[in-house]
Amino acid sequence: MKNPREDALEIARKAIDAVLPENALKRALEGRLFPGKVVLVAIGKAAWRMAKAASDVLGDRILRGVVITKYGHSQGPIGNFEIYEAGHPIPDENTVIATEAALRATAGLSRDDVVLFLVSGGGSALFEKPKGGVSLKSIMDVTDQLLRSGANIVEINAIRKRLSAVKGGQFAQNLHPAKVYAVVLSDVLGDRLDSIASGPAYPDSTTSEEALRIVQKYGLKLDPELLKLLEEETPKSLSNVETVVIGSVKVMCEEAAKTASELGYDTEILTTTLDCEAREAGLFLAAIAREEKGYDRPLLRPCALILGGETVVHVRGRGLGGRNQELALSAATGIHGLEGVAVLSVGSDGTDGPTDAAGGIVDGSTITKLKEAGRDPEEALKDNDSYHALEACGSLVKTGPTGTNVNDLTILVCQ
Repeated sequence: MKNPREDALEIARKAIDAVLPENALKRALEGRLFPGKVVLVAIGKAAWRMAKAASDVLGDRILRGVVITKYGHSQGPIGNFEIYEAGHPIPDENTVIATEAALRATAGLSRDDVVLFLVSGGGSALFEKPKGGVSLKSIMDVTDQLLRSGANIVEINAIRKRLSAVKGGQFAQNLHPAKVYAVVLSDVLGDRLDSIASGPAYPDSTTSEEALRIVQKYGLKLDPELLKLLEEETPKSLSNVETVVIGSVKVMCEEAAKTASELGYDTEILTTTLDCEAREAGLFLAAIAREEKGYDRPLLRPCALILGGETVVHVRGRGLGGRNQELALSAATGIHGLEGVAVLSVGSDGTDGPTDAAGGIVDGSTITKLKEAGRDPEEALKDNDSYHALEACGSLVKTGPTGTNVNDLTILVCQ
């Protein structure tokens, strides 16, 4: 008999391997001609691996480089590049220091020169220069409010762009007449380029009116000077940028489905745009699992259902966790007692929320183990404390930083 937990982990591992950036980035660079100077700027959780791949292809054609990634995601020196680690999901002082280094490295370029701009998820927090009159503390506070409100990434970035001097196309605008060749690893549903890392090198399609509506929608508390900045528009066109997307959640889900089929499962990708509340997604998957066990539908068992996207969490408690852990714990309450069922949910970057776990994996015995450990699953969900609950019953998934970031992967396996 198949082991649903082991198979879910194997499916996830191969799916994430398929969206590691090295090979795709090399394909995007091979054969390209850069007549002038080449300066590299890499931002995001996959920045180090993307920069290393670019260095392997272009070598000393790159005059200088600045790499900005999350704490713990650097893997050592790369030639003469400056490598910085900074705060995520909330920017910190090192974010501003690193961004200033990138701006210095790209200053004074001519129309024949190129900024090779390597972008991956997490760049919104890792690449930041507050606009004049805005303090880093204000940006940190607004970001924290947005993350706790349950706002989606497009809404969050619509606000952050207008408080920044580099987001929303402003980085590329300030580099003119130099060219920008942007190579993007997408972590935004639908690969919306103006929202990935808040679009430093892409025209912004959001409007001031939308930004102000978001403030009202979530009851954000902003100082009057910040509200005034939200009324300023961002660049709506850029003439010096070429952009290519090299990886996305769609590719990850397709690889997951391929692996599941090879393991003998009837397989279906349910969606690559999951964007609801994490605990509601978990309950929905549990309902599908019950349908499978009771009526052998929508697929014939053994089956695997694949979902990609990025759920949200309204943080009301004081616990520790992330959206994938909360989804998994919620699913565990709905599949309690079912045999041959497993639900896995992980962030493709290897980190879920402010934790050292990528996500969680649960089965029909998880709630029993949790109660035996003296934990109440409903109280854990109420306090947004999925990390400690899953840790207590051996249900955390820890991969370490993967070097990529293309949203989250959720897998339901039913025997």
